Amino acid sequence: MDLFEHRESPSRSYEPLAVRMRPQSLNEFVGQEHILGPGKLLTRAIESDRITSLVLFGPPGTGKTTLASVISKETRSFFHPLNAVASNVSEMRKAIDQAKKRFETKGEKTILFIDEIHRFNKAQQDVLMPDVEKGNPILIGATTHNPFFSIVSALLSRSLVFELKPLSEKDIRRVLERALKDGPRGLGCFKVALEPQAMEFLCRASDGDARRALNALELGVTTTPASGDGTVHFTQKVAEESIQKKAVVYDADEDQHYDTISAFIKSMRGSDPDAAIYYLAKMLYAGEDPRFIARRIVICASEDVGNADPQALVLANAALQVSEFIGMPEARIPLAQAVVYIACSPKSNASYLAIDAAMKDVAENKTLEVPDALKGTGYAGAKRLGRGEGYQYAHDFESHFVDQVYLKEKKRYYEPTAQGYEKNFKVYLESLKRSL
Repeated sequence: MDLFEHRESPSRSYEPLAVRMRPQSLNEFVGQEHILGPGKLLTRAIESDRITSLVLFGPPGTGKTTLASVISKETRSFFHPLNAVASNVSEMRKAIDQAKKRFETKGEKTILFIDEIHRFNKAQQDVLMPDVEKGNPILIGATTHNPFFSIVSALLSRSLVFELKPLSEKDIRRVLERALKDGPRGLGCFKVALEPQAMEFLCRASDGDARRALNALELGVTTTPASGDGTVHFTQKVAEESIQKKAVVYDADEDQHYDTISAFIKSMRGSDPDAAIYYLAKMLYAGEDPRFIARRIVICASEDVGNADPQALVLANAALQVSEFIGMPEARIPLAQAVVYIACSPKSNASYLAIDAAMKDVAENKTLEVPDALKGTGYAGAKRLGRGEGYQYAHDFESHFVDQVYLKEKKRYYEPTAQGYEKNFKVYLESLKRSL
């Protein structure tokens, strides 16, 4: 038997509430019904003891470590945790050797749990490959990062990947109520009067993070003086002080970054100023570079508003320049002004579609020669080559328009819409056709 295996601590009072309240069985696990509901693949694999290597990814406090521990208990496997931040290749090799010996001597399987597995580089991840492929140990990796960005494809191909979602407010409430009632592990030894508003605030402000909610509950209960009858009155003010400012889940270069900026642009395009402002606030709150945001606003102004309101691009460019000049926190104001203007403007992507169609045409079809009448004449010998011959100067004609060949093949890329100011373009171009 390995030294200290399964040895219980004489007292768990020093452990945080979030650790003490970790579910000990699958029945106690809260949330993640999309992967752990009745008949779901992961549930069936656990119940039939057919667990293969897994990668669990999702935001903090959604139960990745807890689920790995529960799986080890449900499948009667030895649980060997490692953290990729503090671990190295030699520790991994030692854990793998122990797993082999454990199975040979006792027939006991080992679950090698690696927290923050994305921290391992390719060489470190490759060390796991041969033994993971043989199924001993069974790897369960946990990460807050998208594994398809941070874990080598060979390891992913040998693992089932499950995404854990932030817990719902209903799930958080169940977790908190259980902690308040549980005497041995939770806060059942305290007489707590929890205001409904305080419970609602904790469920909402924890942002789907059960650990954050439990930590706030424990801090509030254990630091609030009891009244004369021994009751701890947990008010909304206590809840606000306990949970303090929430940390927005937002990575700098992966899912949250790309998903949020995508939703931001699509909200402006979809004429929803409230959603666009929310995503702007989320990015600024999380420390996103305002210049990155401003560049996206400029692109959206041109791509999605276009000539339906040409002023949108002017305002977006002004917001870009001003935000670079004044910096944060004041830059949030011109950025918000530009976002609202774009979201509330009529939309046209006609110019965007026109240039993409023309680029495709240039790339795939024969390159069209410039008509001689339109060729440059600013050099000696141009006249002898016939350059510019027959060119008609549009301003010399009525309505400043003359019908002449500008492209050797008839093409149609730009289709003006009837949106906003662009309808003027449509009317003008149609009037020119009628005059021919």
